[in-house]
Amino acid sequence: MQLEFLGTGSGQPSKFRNVTSIALRLLDERNAVWLFDVGEATQHQILKTTLRPRKVEKIFITHLHGDHIFGLPGFLSSRSFQGADKNEPLTIYGPKGVKDFVQTALRISETRLSYPIEYVDLKEGVIFDDRTFQVIAAPMRHRIETWGFRVIEKDHPGELLVDKLRQENIPSGPIYGQLKSGKTVTLPDGRTIHGQDFIGQAQRGRIVTFVLDTRPNDNVALLAKNADVLVHESTYGSGEEESKMAKAHAHSTSVNAASVARRAHVDKLVLTHLSARYIGPMVKDLISDVRRNFSNTYVARDFDVIDIPFKKDSNESK
Repeated sequence: MQLEFLGTGSGQPSKFRNVTSIALRLLDERNAVWLFDVGEATQHQILKTTLRPRKVEKIFITHLHGDHIFGLPGFLSSRSFQGADKNEPLTIYGPKGVKDFVQTALRISETRLSYPIEYVDLKEGVIFDDRTFQVIAAPMRHRIETWGFRVIEKDHPGELLVDKLRQENIPSGPIYGQLKSGKTVTLPDGRTIHGQDFIGQAQRGRIVTFVLDTRPNDNVALLAKNADVLVHESTYGSGEEESKMAKAHAHSTSVNAASVARRAHVDKLVLTHLSARYIGPMVKDLISDVRRNFSNTYVARDFDVIDIPFKKDSNESK
């Protein structure tokens, strides 16, 4: 599992940061990529990476401000041109209105896609759940309807303890497969073996939380509780004047992000959605200010890739 940042700026593109889009790379977990917001020129950013548009199976839109959705029509069209077919559908989760936006753009441009799109209007609670992942949405506080997301990976089953099987003189072969699935097996010598006795501890799944464009609110901590990574907007820094601007424009400061990361017992805080004013020394100052409140903080740059490893303690509670 990896995060790849396709755009880390706010409002409009700058020389150093494109507008918001984040790829959650799940190639090992489900051979797929999920996008969170698709700002202008996201498809251009993807061309500079190893990501393949056909691998994108889900898109999650936090809200309908242009710097988070203007890249959608172009990306969807390019995905079609690059060979996605009827067997490679795509689901877009977003606030009510995202379907109208996409369909209007495609209709007016006479664009016909080679694959189907399913649209899911966001609601509070579980919006996706299968055998590998669950996604929870919660409303944020911005100038328009806005949502945050909590992506929960299901626990991985424990590994078969082959060395222990060998010590018990249990022959390899189809029996191993039956034991790994947890079955009870009777051996040729009459012994009864329980599969659960030969399976190691389950590996706790990882949690990633996405919070973009919001005033501080209680739902942020709920989505971020015990997350391995919290991706949080940091449109403004820690100064008094910036705090006033954040409040006026319904955004958060870097200090707000650090505070919620600490309260929610997050492992790693990644700041994104930075104002264009933060370049050079100002970025260093921003990082220093935040790390005084939450040490394991990283400020994302365009094209950064962040690995999300498993925790060593598989019994840690979610």
